[in-house]
Amino acid sequence: MKTVKSTFSVSFFLKRNAQKINGNMPVIARITINGKVAQFSTKLEITPDLWSVQSGKAIGRSNETVQINSVLDGIRAKIQSHYHSLLAGGRGVTSEILKNSFLGIDDSYETILTIFDKHNTDLKKLVGVDKSDSTYKKYLLARQRVAEFIRYRYKMADMQLRNMDLMFVKDYEVFLKSECRLSHNVAAKMIQYLKKMVTFAYNTGIIQRHPFTGYVISVKKVDKRYLSEQELKNIIGKQFDCLRLEHVKDIFVFACYTGLSYIDIANLQERNIRRSFDSNMWLIGKRGKTGITYNGTFFQIPHCINKMCDICLKK
Repeated sequence: MKTVKSTFSVSFFLKRNAQKINGNMPVIARITINGKVAQFSTKLEITPDLWSVQSGKAIGRSNETVQINSVLDGIRAKIQSHYHSLLAGGRGVTSEILKNSFLGIDDSYETILTIFDKHNTDLKKLVGVDKSDSTYKKYLLARQRVAEFIRYRYKMADMQLRNMDLMFVKDYEVFLKSECRLSHNVAAKMIQYLKKMVTFAYNTGIIQRHPFTGYVISVKKVDKRYLSEQELKNIIGKQFDCLRLEHVKDIFVFACYTGLSYIDIANLQERNIRRSFDSNMWLIGKRGKTGITYNGTFFQIPHCINKMCDICLKK
């Protein structure tokens, strides 16, 4: 798999709308990571005549310009050092996190997205061990939804956990339902993923209060409609001109008779078809998500669906 390289840079510029009475302008540091910017004051100031916009540093050989450039070089070096330290620690690094780290206001995993990144990095290592890839992708999506909400509601790239409150949670629910057009139950699931991150931070002492206190995640009961035996027979008897739709139909009916999920059918291998104690051919395996064993004899499956097994075994 091709690795996407992170883009990181440090630059300096003058804040021209904050010129002082003596004509000097503040020098601002800008950190850019993957196109996201964070800025802070260097506490330095200089007249614009002694500043190069192109190079982002003071020009000339006066003691003043030499000293300013020396301080800026030191700031750049320290930011780079913090950046590499955060990467070595396995943390997801954003421009805001790096700025806070340099300014000395950073705590381990103190932002919402950083705690998500830490969780998702650990979860990815467990894919294929006791976690499924689909579970990992759901948490990636949950992280994406939270990031979108923070940008939408607070105009920020990330947010400190200690600033998260009950209003944040309620606004997030409204955002999921209105802007993302999620159903009530899907939105509730996204909120549950966020609550898991916050609960971890609370239990480990990163935050002292739980922002979900007083908030209840409710799931609406769904009235599921089941196919009648005749409806299922009608589907089995339906012939499609498109081979792809025929395969979709076969998979659906196969799932109806075996109770297997799509991912379990997709993972079906020759080793899952065995002759058992009664001399009949059995379908035996383990659920991808729960690891629970499933089994069933082939006589339970209509003859026209047995070709589904042939399709699976040819993969």
